[in-house]
Amino acid sequence: MDKFVITIARSYGSGGKQIAMRLAKALDVKYYDRELIKNVSEKTGINEALFNLADETHKNKNPFKKYLSKKSVTPDSDDYLSKENLFNLQADYIRHLADSDESCIIVGRCANHVLRDYNNVVNVFIHADHKHCIENVKEYNGVNDAEAEVLIEKFDRERANYHKYFTNSEWNDARNYDVCLDTSKVDFDKCVKIIIEYLKIKQGLNE
Repeated sequence: MDKFVITIARSYGSGGKQIAMRLAKALDVKYYDRELIKNVSEKTGINEALFNLADETHKNKNPFKKYLSKKSVTPDSDDYLSKENLFNLQADYIRHLADSDESCIIVGRCANHVLRDYNNVVNVFIHADHKHCIENVKEYNGVNDAEAEVLIEKFDRERANYHKYFTNSEWNDARNYDVCLDTSKVDFDKCVKIIIEYLKIKQGLNE
């Protein structure tokens, strides 16, 4: 199989992270989620906690503002620790991964948008119906129905706002992805098989 990158965006409680981990194991490739932030922190010398504060949690006062900056700035700039530059530093690292010789899987962080001009990328969105997400969040976090509702609303809102601010597009718009899968209808292992099959088909078309 040729070099590839699979990006995975996911609604909270849908199992996107679990699918990404199973996919990485099935394809024997590296998987980047929180590890990506740690790597960027080590590379730039910026405290990991600052990246965590900006990670998929942008609270944009104007949800229709288009984020135009494309390049990270130098350490001597006043904007070096801005949320915008922290995003750009992550984007630089995502492109570095896509340009390397190794295939990988990247979860979240608008990777589908960052790599939109790359031909060897498959963009996936994992979602599920609300009831299914509630049950998953209750199981994973040991919370009750009301607490699960709060977590789902919080994380999905933050991810949507983050994606809108930095890409000027809707996070859950199917047009932003190659494959959209509903885990309330298709189990995790079948999702993995579908994504791998799509990857093979896309690579065949690019030959």
